[in-house]
Amino acid sequence: VQLVESGGGSVQSGGSLRLSCAASAYTYSRYSMGWFRQAPGKEREGVALIKRDGGTSYADSVKGRFTISRDNAKNTLYLQMNSLKPEDTAMYYCAASNYYTWKQSRYDYWGQGTQVTVSS
Repeated sequence: VQLVESGGGSVQSGGSLRLSCAASAYTYSRYSMGWFRQAPGKEREGVALIKRDGGTSYADSVKGRFTISRDNAKNTLYLQMNSLKPEDTAMYYCAASNYYTWKQSRYDYWGQGTQVTVSS
């Protein structure tokens, strides 16, 4: 499975962005998917997860502001980010796993990342 993120950019605090992750494989719908992010000098952390059937989980820091969704017909994963804060600045990655988990070691496929920068 190849994953390609897009939609990153620079935005002011309070703004919105929608990230997309296009998957190459027709088997995309079989995977649980996740969004992760890594800020400069920090470890990569989980942001949001989505099950094959659409169930979701969020990191406390983004609950109520971010929404993860998937379109299995288009092999695409999304992350709608609203009310962005400077602390959301990071490289954002999508990843695919056979497991619904925050454990990054369980993710077999990763995209190259898309940069999100939020200015105050």
